[in-house]
Amino acid sequence: MQQETELQQQARIRHEVEENLVQLFAIEDEALRTTITAARKAGLPAIQINPLQGKLLQVLAAACNAQKILEIGSLAGYSGIWLARALPPTGRLITLEVSPAHAEVVQRSFEQAGVADRAEVRVGSAHESLPQLVDEAPFDLVFIDADKPSYPHYLDWAIRLSRPGSIIVADNCIRAGQALSESALDDQGVAGLYQYNLQTLKHPRLRAIALAMDEDYTDGLNIAVVLPEA
Repeated sequence: MQQETELQQQARIRHEVEENLVQLFAIEDEALRTTITAARKAGLPAIQINPLQGKLLQVLAAACNAQKILEIGSLAGYSGIWLARALPPTGRLITLEVSPAHAEVVQRSFEQAGVADRAEVRVGSAHESLPQLVDEAPFDLVFIDADKPSYPHYLDWAIRLSRPGSIIVADNCIRAGQALSESALDDQGVAGLYQYNLQTLKHPRLRAIALAMDEDYTDGLNIAVVLPEA
């Protein structure tokens, strides 16, 4: 048998560590696994967050005592299930989904996971839906995982719809380092992510950090806490 190279060994160790972390801290149950299967059958891309990211969202929700959560971008409902399960029985998750077909998959996922009593799917463009949420604010946690060029716009609304102490989380903010520099700004998606990262760093009402979450460090989350107005 050919001897394992150093790079192969490092990759194997990273994979084993992530698998062990998932098995200890973020085991998927049948409802979560079914959601992934339903997404595949519906032709949705396999771009949902991973289990460790889902558990991190729950920890962050607990940290800010979340009663109301806003999600921008639903996909098949996988992340929504993690979020809704972090809420108390009287809590509320509102998830915004532009596609009616995708929204049907999300609704079924919520029902199968037993969170439909506290999780609501609203169909339509987030650009149109966000202004309609002013009367339902503040939200204690906002999770952004939608079209990347619009991330800066979504951040503006997330801050407006939050309170001091709210947490704003955005997915896909690493992109193998491309979203951390000006090197790939000819890509509109990467440009939106880079601008988002800069805004979280420069905004006077945010304290933020980006964390690589994949085992190969290709992508991760931007996590920001909303500060009181000066």
